[in-house]
This record gives sequence, structure tokens and C-alpha cells, in this order.
Amino acid sequence: MERTLAFYATLFSKDFTAYTTRRLGQIGLSFASLFPLIYVGKHPGCTQSQLTGALGLDWGYSQRTVLRLAGEGFLSRTRQGRAWCLELTLKGQEAFSLSHQVFGDWDAGALAGLTPAERGQLFTLLAKIQIERHPIRHV
Repeated sequence: MERTLAFYATLFSKDFTAYTTRRLGQIGLSFASLFPLIYVGKHPGCTQSQLTGALGLDWGYSQRTVLRLAGEGFLSRTRQGRAWCLELTLKGQEAFSLSHQVFGDWDAGALAGLTPAERGQLFTLLAKIQIERHPIRHV
């Protein structure tokens, strides 16, 4: 197979997903829970509708994920009017912290062979590609 950006992006994605699944699995989380958990951690009191829109999720998928996270003790759901507001529980806060650590740890391993200048150049070029293709979503 020809070495293309798509080729490397796919390899990195698979590797990151496997690494994250192993790490989060230790506390009972799946990779699918990673971004919803991070979003609620960064936006305490957000509604499920806000989470769904910000992450570009399908409503049914979002509903199942939120209910699973709440059922497993990572999130609390409080009814305010017609909306459900979401907060991390203590268990969720610990998972939120681990989720951030997973990103840093994976990056450290993946980028170990690059100098700081090379890392900076790589991120600058990747950001340029991302901005030209899609606006960056802030999780």
C-alpha cells in the first residue's frame, strides 16, 4: 500500500484507540465514552443536547452513552425543566483526569523520536490541514 496521509492517520487512529481502550478499560470505561466524558468534565452542568451538538453525535447514540455513563456512576443527571443537566461524579472526575493523562501518555510514546522543534513543526502542519478541511471542534 502506498504511504499516504490516510494510511498513517488510520494507523495512528487504530493505535490510539487500542491504547486508550486498554487504559480506560482498567476503570470500566470504553473508548466510546472518552469524548462525552471529557466534554462534561470541561462543561459541567451542560445539557445532553449541548453535548450531542458539540460532539456531532446522533441523538440515540448520545442517549445510550449518557445513560450508560450515569448507570456506571461516572455522570449524574439532574432534570432542569425539560433538559437533563450533566455533571461528573467523583468517579467521573477520576476518569476525566485519566482521560487527559491518556492523551499525554500516548503522545509521549508516539513522538519520542522527534525533537521539540520537529514536534512543533508536525503540529503546525497538522493544524493547517485540519483548519483547511474542517473547523476545529472544541471538546
